[in-house]
Amino acid sequence: MGQGDGVESSIDYQALRRLPSIAAVTADPTVADVARGLRPEIVTAVAQRVVERVRRAILAGEEGADPEQVIPEVRAELARLLEPRLATVINGTGVVIHTNLGRAPVSAETAQAMLDAATTYTPLELQIETGRRGGRMDEVTRLMRALTGAEATLVVNNNAAAILLTLSALCAGREVILSRGQAVEIGGGFRVPDVMAQSGARLVEVGTTNRTYARDYEAAITEETAALLAVHWSNFRIIGFTTQPSLEELSEIARRRGLVLIEDLGSGCLIDTAPYGLAHEPTVGESLAAGVDVVCFSGDKLLGGPQAGIISGRADLIRRIAAHPLARAVRADKTALAGVAATLRHYLRGDVTETVPIWRMIAAPVEALEERCRAWAAALEAAGPLRVVPSRAAVGGGSLPGETLESRALAIDAAVAARHGLTLDALAARLRTGSPSLMPHVAEDHLLIDARTVLPDQDAGVVRAVATALGVVVPSMN
Repeated sequence: MGQGDGVESSIDYQALRRLPSIAAVTADPTVADVARGLRPEIVTAVAQRVVERVRRAILAGEEGADPEQVIPEVRAELARLLEPRLATVINGTGVVIHTNLGRAPVSAETAQAMLDAATTYTPLELQIETGRRGGRMDEVTRLMRALTGAEATLVVNNNAAAILLTLSALCAGREVILSRGQAVEIGGGFRVPDVMAQSGARLVEVGTTNRTYARDYEAAITEETAALLAVHWSNFRIIGFTTQPSLEELSEIARRRGLVLIEDLGSGCLIDTAPYGLAHEPTVGESLAAGVDVVCFSGDKLLGGPQAGIISGRADLIRRIAAHPLARAVRADKTALAGVAATLRHYLRGDVTETVPIWRMIAAPVEALEERCRAWAAALEAAGPLRVVPSRAAVGGGSLPGETLESRALAIDAAVAARHGLTLDALAARLRTGSPSLMPHVAEDHLLIDARTVLPDQDAGVVRAVATALGVVVPSMN
């Protein structure tokens, strides 16, 4: 009984009595203002959840449980319902393909193609000429054939799905040989051995972490072997005493032994990266020319399109992959197909560095980046002495590991932030949560906004975001 009395005495009955009724919450003018445009039953449901949550906190004797928090919490929940979480962000991090920021922004033409496909009917699986059922991959297949020589192409929702589907369709119940140095993990805990197991294929690792030879693959082949798998090192490097067989060597073995050669290329590059001051990244066309039977890659990395997994290669193998039951579960919708096709047309025309955002960023001359940074600094003169400094931008997104591009950034020193009553971390938080949201990079005693990853039409947004975060008034920037 004493224990029960102790529990009972911890309950604040006065707080319970002060809990507002649901009618009082929904009638509150500040709640009504935030809830304008929402259906009344939605507002009521939110109010009920918040009141019940606070009631339980009071009954549990939680410190700080207060009826006064009901109205503010209801307002906050309603605001979160109405404000899109995936709002526009200015990327000042210096990472071009930033996975946490949605990877590659698409071109205006690609975005329009996706919008058009989403807002109307399309001949997705219809042949306009005959009125009969057609293939949803026909357009992308024609474009990829022209660009890479691939006989056929299948588009799914991402590259992880592309690899899983390909292994499931071609290798389930049989062995797949992979270099131990390529049994990798990429972002989000995606591990090649785990995907292999999920597909039903049996992984056979050969060689060592740093050195694998063609003869290692040859020696491991049995009657149970279905394929050789190559995984491109797209998000890390092994340097020093290393050896990996070429795709040509693996292709020769696969053809001679009646096996399939599959490659997870990852980045989906279609053009030579060397002219832009980067190491050469293997292209899809090069892989197919080297004898790869099926190559899988992402649509939203170096390709610069929407999220997609693209499977290209021999027509007979692509047909087998497309016929697998899993293919329907992971296939791309009409908007993704329209976006991939529109992006590929940029490559047909050769205008990627003018139209595809990530390539426009990669190709931007340093002189132009410095000019933009100086314009930002001039517009923010009232904030204090801001510097334009050299920086290094990364391609990111699991592409070209260790490769960086010379860039320029606007630097806000700790002393400038302190003048406005802020630490650099507090300033960064204000920039992230502001409107517009700006993602900077904090490095030691200064905060950087790298111009290479800021879209050209966001210059005024950078100035507005910094001015608001520092609490200064600046002239509008055209």
